[in-house]
Amino acid sequence: MSLPSTGRRAGVAVLSAALLATLAACGSGDDGRDSAGPGTKLTVLAASSLTDVFATAGAAYENEHPGTEVTFSFAGSQELAAQVRQGAPADALVTADTKTMDGLAADTGKPTVIAKNRLVIAVGEGNPEKVESLTDLAGPALKVVLAAPEVPAGRYSGQILEAQRIDVRPVSQEPNVRAVLSKVGLGEADAGLVYRTDAATATGKVDAIDIPDAQNAIAAYPAATLKSSGDSKAAAAFVSWLSTPEAQKILQDAGFQKP
Repeated sequence: MSLPSTGRRAGVAVLSAALLATLAACGSGDDGRDSAGPGTKLTVLAASSLTDVFATAGAAYENEHPGTEVTFSFAGSQELAAQVRQGAPADALVTADTKTMDGLAADTGKPTVIAKNRLVIAVGEGNPEKVESLTDLAGPALKVVLAAPEVPAGRYSGQILEAQRIDVRPVSQEPNVRAVLSKVGLGEADAGLVYRTDAATATGKVDAIDIPDAQNAIAAYPAATLKSSGDSKAAAAFVSWLSTPEAQKILQDAGFQKP
């Protein structure tokens, strides 16, 4: 038995309304777009010597993890440690030495060394003062700037100068290694001790004088999650990623050594 045309039209209208209602319900969240919630945001406290390379690493990580945003806060490792102790909101920490990280054992997960580094003597472009070795840094007319003793770069500098029995009297002691680099690059100092990777970021402003391995110190960079993280799973994923081949290539392309 066939329905009259008016009945067919009514039936079609009811079915269409039902279909539209179903599609509307699906669009409200069943496709995952509206129900997924906001993206993941990570804050990483990192040593100032990682400033340039972590800009590249962060972009690579975000590309691999759509929806994740990584924000870095750079400072001297001792300043980062103070921030952690004061409860600064962050998810992970990367320092330029194991001593600083070890002092935060109560606040972090188990650290993993992700890279190593070495010191060089940074001098003005063209080396106008003809600095050739650590011994030259003791010259009374040479303006030398170092990182402060509580800064990892300053501690490493003190170790190698003391081991060689070289008495250097810096014109200033800076809160992080990038400040040392800046002083030399601006011509406010004749020479300073910085990491090899820092000097590489200032090509055209400073030259780097290598220090023989037997007279040098190795800087280790440990990374760890912070127990105060609001997203411990995401924090752990980022710290683990820093040891992956892709992350290691980024670090080593920037001049860092293998862990």
